[in-house]
Amino acid sequence: MEIVVLNGSPKGDLSVTMQYVHFVQKKFPQHGLKILNVAQRIKAIEKDESLFRKIVDAIGAAEGVLWAFPVYFLLVPSGYKRFIELIRERGFDGAFKDKYSASLSTSIHFYDHIAHNYINAISDDLDMKYVGGFSPDMYDLLKEKERKRLILFASHFFETIEQKMHTPKNFGALVQSAFEYVPGNEKRKIATGNKKVCVLTDLNDTKANLTRMVQHFSGVFHENLDVINLNEVDIKGGCQGCIQCAYDGRCFYDDKDGYAEFFNTRVKGADVLVFVGSITDRYLSSRWKLFFDRSFFNNHAPVLTGKQIGFIVSGPLRQVPNLRQALEAFCEIQQANVIDFITDECENSTEIDALLENLAERLIRFSEEGYVKPAGFLGVGGRKIFRDDIYGRLRFPFRADHYYYKRNGLYDFPQRDYKTRARNAMMMLLTRIPSMRKEIYTRRIKKEMVKPLEKLLDRD
Repeated sequence: MEIVVLNGSPKGDLSVTMQYVHFVQKKFPQHGLKILNVAQRIKAIEKDESLFRKIVDAIGAAEGVLWAFPVYFLLVPSGYKRFIELIRERGFDGAFKDKYSASLSTSIHFYDHIAHNYINAISDDLDMKYVGGFSPDMYDLLKEKERKRLILFASHFFETIEQKMHTPKNFGALVQSAFEYVPGNEKRKIATGNKKVCVLTDLNDTKANLTRMVQHFSGVFHENLDVINLNEVDIKGGCQGCIQCAYDGRCFYDDKDGYAEFFNTRVKGADVLVFVGSITDRYLSSRWKLFFDRSFFNNHAPVLTGKQIGFIVSGPLRQVPNLRQALEAFCEIQQANVIDFITDECENSTEIDALLENLAERLIRFSEEGYVKPAGFLGVGGRKIFRDDIYGRLRFPFRADHYYYKRNGLYDFPQRDYKTRARNAMMMLLTRIPSMRKEIYTRRIKKEMVKPLEKLLDRD
């Protein structure tokens, strides 16, 4: 059978992900896997509709589609995101209808589930028959056990198509609203003081709810804000995955466009950041994805530490928890503080006015207080993945990360706590004695767990 592989890597055939595809090709020579480098050629595809039509024709002639991509910044690369947007913009949804699909990514397992949820949802939106996803580590192909696992994944995909099996829809269709937000007069004014507030948008419609929301939000402040439209930032292209920046933080585009200077001065230079965007398919726009991807010249260092962040979103965010989790994870990994997400979903202009004004007030107050809530699993788990890989296999080539982690105490491995190690060794020996084990686990352990905290409470 014929399977179209939509390659989401900006590196084309040199992609790690494509080596997994080539392995499948080698093991299943009876099937034709046609690889189309859509992310690498996205600029040409945008300009030449006939080239886009050839891709769509190939999909129409195939029995299945394999979405294959590296995970970039908690999702697919920006060029791949743009290709997905073009499907709807140019009205070619029908070419994907009823086609079987699956997703294959490679990564270090940093929020790869978000990327696969996204592709699953896109497949459902296109009325495809999504079979499932396969998300190995970058170098799992070197392990015999993982090669066997990949062979099983591919065989299940092919068998599902051959036997025309039914597949479930995992994501409901997004319900869009026709509500028109009409802002009122600001009921309060807020002084920014010595805090710099930067509002980042991708606005392109002066009559949209999002434009009015930004206008009302901006009008709350006494001082002028730094409002930046990402469409006006000089960004020549997406992240190339070349990791040239890994040595010293200098991007491949360093002297070719204005992104690094913009990020280093206006984004890093702000105390408060407000991200403004509309739901586009199951994410924000591909321009926003471009912004996030290109920020990778900072590598895995948390460069937004201590900043207050708010989100103003137009569209059904409540219906896309995957997107909210991606944005929250980004902020927690950056050690920044997410204040809130304000949307137009309540369909009440007065309520939206109040929410925007409350957001403005809390952004400034929390910035003045230096308040950052503790990271949850999204931040702690993500940072530990980075920590372990930068300490180990990624120390080279990510030299800049390694020195940053050493300087800032991010190599906080618990095994360096020799006092705890000694205590654990002693207690494990004691619990081998039945009477001591009973004493510890049935009578003392609950009290011992709270004892350090009780001492603190008694002292303060």
